[in-house]
Amino acid sequence: MASFIIEGGHTLSGEIRPQGAKNEALQILCATLLTREKVTVRNIPDIVDVGNLIAMLGEMGVKVTRLGKGEYSFQADEVNLDYLHSADYLRRNEALRGSIMLVGPLLTRFGWAQTSKPGGDKIGRRRLDTHFEGMKNLGAEFVYCKEKATYELQAKRLKGCKMLLDEASVTGTATIVMAAVLAEGTTVIYNAACEPYLQQLCKMLCAMGARISGIGSNLLTIEGVEELHGTEHTILPDMIEIGSFIGMAAMTRSAITIKNVSWDNLGIIPESFRRLGIKLEQRGDDIFVPAQEEYCIDTYLDGSIMTVADAPWPGLTPDLISVMLVVATQSKGSVLIHQKMFESRLFFVDNLIDMGAQIILCDPHRAVVVGHNHARDLRGRTMTSPDIRAGIALLIAALGAVGTSRINNIQQIDRGYEDIENRLRALGAHITRVD
Repeated sequence: MASFIIEGGHTLSGEIRPQGAKNEALQILCATLLTREKVTVRNIPDIVDVGNLIAMLGEMGVKVTRLGKGEYSFQADEVNLDYLHSADYLRRNEALRGSIMLVGPLLTRFGWAQTSKPGGDKIGRRRLDTHFEGMKNLGAEFVYCKEKATYELQAKRLKGCKMLLDEASVTGTATIVMAAVLAEGTTVIYNAACEPYLQQLCKMLCAMGARISGIGSNLLTIEGVEELHGTEHTILPDMIEIGSFIGMAAMTRSAITIKNVSWDNLGIIPESFRRLGIKLEQRGDDIFVPAQEEYCIDTYLDGSIMTVADAPWPGLTPDLISVMLVVATQSKGSVLIHQKMFESRLFFVDNLIDMGAQIILCDPHRAVVVGHNHARDLRGRTMTSPDIRAGIALLIAALGAVGTSRINNIQQIDRGYEDIENRLRALGAHITRVD
């Protein structure tokens, strides 16, 4: 099992370019199953989760061709449906949360889909009801096989309908949209997720011949078509990685330029960091984070303590809550961090407390952070990464700490961040991977 050894306390400088967005890539790759024709995708991040999904597609009979760094073509003209019954397919499902989105394309194009309960981060309950209720609304028969612990769905032809989602699930919305584009009739989805990566999926599907209106809103209307054709698509930069680099600059009191961030798709993220007192400048489509000796957390107009909370888009993505919590440990002032969506995501703060941070974990969803304002540095220690986002948060803490830290189980970080140690070393970070 690999680990990172980080010597903290070093100032970073220079430019860094974000990778392609993980969450968009997983949706886009599943959508390549919707057509027999070739689909070319650019800016695919070279990370474990995406690599596992590409490998799954290859095992299913999809013709996968690597055209260059981050660029692949996919042609699903000879899908091996027998493979979907195999133990290997189910094992791969269990290891990858994003595999649940294969259900929509498989069901609508081939009339049958099977999946096991997908894995991923251990951050609390992540139910699948939205996915399966959506398929049932479109006319699919749903069976849970207790012996194999699998979910099976079948339908000769899905039929459009109106549905109100019980939650604005991003992957749930993506699964339903991909199923509806080839369904008979019109599908109306209310309370749909509307984040930029879901918008990207809808735009790519429209380029393939789908008819989708309401893109960017929580009300999507999809007129089913008989078939889709091939297209080319470029994935957006990863907003979570961009936020991670902003937090990294603040914690190490460094000046960093983040290149080609697709500013218009960042939503509330820049302003959320500004509320923590972090200065940042938009320079064209780049973000410049100047070196700051201190950053002061804002308060509400009545002087009460600021709350940073996640919410469905256009609110703050939950994937950045861990990063913002770490940044707050060296701020001037106090803040309440409220992680609403996942009840196990804040448990990593025990590591930060052991490093010297002043944090009160109120319950599984809330933590009060009292900032040190760099009057007391965090101390290096040995830690274990429990999930992708906590892993990068611990890495940021280690870079700003005094002394040497070791982060174990960095396979979690590799699932979401491409070649992170070499990219950070180019900025001046002292980080080494060891087996």
